[in-house]
Amino acid sequence: MPVSPSSSAQAARQVVALRLRDLRKSAGLTVVELANRCGWRHSKTSRIENAVTAPSVKDIRAWAAACDAVDQAEDLVVQSLNAESMYKEWRHQVRRGMKQLQDSMVRFFHHTELFRIYSSTMVPGLLQTEGYASALLSNIADFRGIPFNDGAAAAAARVERSRIIHEPGHRFVMVIEEAVLYAQLGDGDAMAAQLGHLLTAGALPQVSLGIIPMTTCERRQWPVETFHVYDDTLVSVEFLSAEVNITQPSEIAVYLKAFEQLRGMAVYGAEARTLILKAIEALH
Repeated sequence: MPVSPSSSAQAARQVVALRLRDLRKSAGLTVVELANRCGWRHSKTSRIENAVTAPSVKDIRAWAAACDAVDQAEDLVVQSLNAESMYKEWRHQVRRGMKQLQDSMVRFFHHTELFRIYSSTMVPGLLQTEGYASALLSNIADFRGIPFNDGAAAAAARVERSRIIHEPGHRFVMVIEEAVLYAQLGDGDAMAAQLGHLLTAGALPQVSLGIIPMTTCERRQWPVETFHVYDDTLVSVEFLSAEVNITQPSEIAVYLKAFEQLRGMAVYGAEARTLILKAIEALH
């Protein structure tokens, strides 16, 4: 079972908090004494040490100076910033518009050779048609109360960045649950076009599209949250409220293990196409 990414982000914060607490204790300071040296209330020290409040860069430097450990300050700053960057709330990511969010990944995609994607809820973004993407992004905007003024542009940008599946130097291994084929987004025509695109894209030599049948008798891995593995260096996990990025090798290995189990339960080629065609027929 993959470690909860939200828990992973919190665990990273707790490591920083523990290091700060150890610095204080090694310096022989009480919570109150450290607070007095830093010029803040002792309750703030407790909140930081218990990972309730994330320390700012200024807080960390003041803390290290109070403990006569200035040489450790920059390492702690980097570790704290990495911990905070693991957890990205969607509302912050879309402040500059949903098109901007789509465009922000283009350069990273071009530098990625192997994409491993598992989705239990929707067609992966790299395989979405413009109609499907527009319906999805519109629903997301409505749910989160985000103005969708750039809706058409955002959907077009998502399709545009998906052209990378036709560029040399990249491989795409994607696994979806069969239920994804029946989770209609947009009208019937948009969904039919999306399913038809899966037939085409799934036949590309650089794309491996596996579908886990709903009739699978014995699952070795249960449906989990949608996640993307980029090469072997980053796992991005999508939750309702946020995206979590994981870079710790031991946790990446857990997701790779889960992905291989899920991939092993999927059907490919003619069997996968049969499932897609069955879903298209169900639309009529």
